Amino acid sequence: MGQKIVLTDKEVHIIIHRLACQLIEKHLDFSNTVLVGIQPRGSFLANRLKKVLEEEYGVQNLILGYLDITFFRDDFRRTHKPLEANKTQIDFLIEDKKVVFIDDVLYTGRSIRAALTAIQSFGRPQEIELLVLIDRRFSRHLPIQPDYRGRQVDAINYEKVQVHWVEQGGEDFVHLVQTS
Repeated sequence: MGQKIVLTDKEVHIIIHRLACQLIEKHLDFSNTVLVGIQPRGSFLANRLKKVLEEEYGVQNLILGYLDITFFRDDFRRTHKPLEANKTQIDFLIEDKKVVFIDDVLYTGRSIRAALTAIQSFGRPQEIELLVLIDRRFSRHLPIQPDYRGRQVDAINYEKVQVHWVEQGGEDFVHLVQTS
């Protein structure tokens, strides 16, 4: 299996700051905006964005939640291994809010479709946007596109984008792995 570095630690840091600035440009005071990290991997990026927005840009009263989509996926019954769900932590109202879904990689769009279904359990948002660290083009199964993207990656079918976070016991980087 070959590997190719897509983003280094420094590039991940720069991209997170750029994404935070784009969110500020669009939402200004965030009084009607909530951030929702898609469990499990989107939660790392969501936490980082919240920290940057609060500590470096002075955004106050930022609301962050986490959404588990395990049993909302259209393929959850197609696996032979038992599924392990993550915890949904949304202890605020979604009704009439601007929701920003946050995930690490946008690939087929199926995770986001599942998130759109899952969020309905918490109310009807005014608007939903999508922020991703990596937009893997040319592989969509559904017509879903990000509103904010860190980096666009062109990968062919036997390549996989892997995002590594400091919080997982290592360093921040993204690489492309050949699986066949």
